[in-house]
Amino acid sequence: MLKKLLIIPPILIGIAVLYYMASGRQAPERRPAEEVARVVRVIEARPVQLVPRVTGFGSVYPGTVWTAIAQVSGEVVYVHPQLKNGSILAAGSEIVRIAPSDFELAVAQAEANIRSAQARLNELKVSEQNTADLLDIEKRALALRQSELKRKQDLFKRGTVAQSALEGEQREFLAQSKKVQDLENALRLLPTQRAVMREQIAVDEAKLASARLDLERTRITLPFDARIGNVDVETSQFVQTGSKLVTGDSVDVAEVEAQLPLSLFRAMVRASAPPGMQAGITAQSLGRIVEQIGFTATVRLSAGDDVIEWPARFARVSDEVDPKTRTIGVIVAVDEPYAKANPGVRPPLSKGMFVEIEVRTKPRENVLVVPRSAVRNGQLYVVNSDRRLDVRKVEIGLQQGDLAVLREGLGEAELVVVSDLVPAVPGMLLETRRDEELQARIAAEATGKVSK
Repeated sequence: MLKKLLIIPPILIGIAVLYYMASGRQAPERRPAEEVARVVRVIEARPVQLVPRVTGFGSVYPGTVWTAIAQVSGEVVYVHPQLKNGSILAAGSEIVRIAPSDFELAVAQAEANIRSAQARLNELKVSEQNTADLLDIEKRALALRQSELKRKQDLFKRGTVAQSALEGEQREFLAQSKKVQDLENALRLLPTQRAVMREQIAVDEAKLASARLDLERTRITLPFDARIGNVDVETSQFVQTGSKLVTGDSVDVAEVEAQLPLSLFRAMVRASAPPGMQAGITAQSLGRIVEQIGFTATVRLSAGDDVIEWPARFARVSDEVDPKTRTIGVIVAVDEPYAKANPGVRPPLSKGMFVEIEVRTKPRENVLVVPRSAVRNGQLYVVNSDRRLDVRKVEIGLQQGDLAVLREGLGEAELVVVSDLVPAVPGMLLETRRDEELQARIAAEATGKVSK
């Protein structure tokens, strides 16, 4: 019991020491609460030049596809030695020849028929002259008979000529009259006979032209510089009229049809259309509308780490909108797609390549753009003059790539927050850090100069 009581004195001494120490210290100094600024990245709203554009993908196909169809039947006697798939042949090259013998005979026969008809026509001309000369003689003989008949009629009235002699003279006169009449009838028929012969010559000349045309069709030549596609003909093969022999693709123009989102294409055109543009499209106004909007295009091919580009021209818009994907086909054309080809370095723009096309319109000046990621439910985070957060309602126009074009709600030189700010409390204090790299990238992307 005594041992337990011995612990009390040390406890009392400890309490006394703690009280002494506590009573000698000053109370801690209290400081007023300070607001902590959030650090955010910002960009300045600067007017830039904007090139409205939209991109899509599609396959390359030739501007013109030519198919050689046999227009005459016969045996193939010649095929161009380079007539192989993928070969490029010059315009005017004879690629296939069909045996011409039958058609040469047809030409010779038609020519002979024309010469024969012409000879008969010349014969009619001589016959007409001969008949005219004979008619003149017979008319003079008829005049003599008529005088003799009149003399005998006078003698018969005086009773010096018998009745039989007068009748005989009358018969001679009628016979001579018949000869004259027959010759006159023959002369009247000659113009009709000449007309018949001329028509016959015309028929023979038409047959000759047809025979010569068939003879020309035995030689099949390329109408333009072409890259050969399918070849379905060989030497010694008999081909029928209408047989498909060869296909060739033009190398002067290549076209690409890409499916573009209708909403983006419409927004691009709307942003580029000049004020007061004529409503409605006609065959006469279409070219003017395209010129006013200022369509241009670029075709790109990704080949590993390389990107190869071809300048293109806006050709036309397809005739329908895909009801499933809500996309519209836009066709661009590349002139001379083989002209800048460099083996092993730059390939030609060949049929079947899958490429990207970018369609652009005329640039717009002094446009305010921000990153699309900075727009949150139609709102922007803006730093006001007091360095505090202002949640601003804005109106967005064209959106392309990572950019959004602002119509209303933001003034020039204001600071736009591009950081993720969570939570975003209106009026909160901000400490800004300018993102110059993003600022430069926005300006470059607006003009389309960002490297792909």
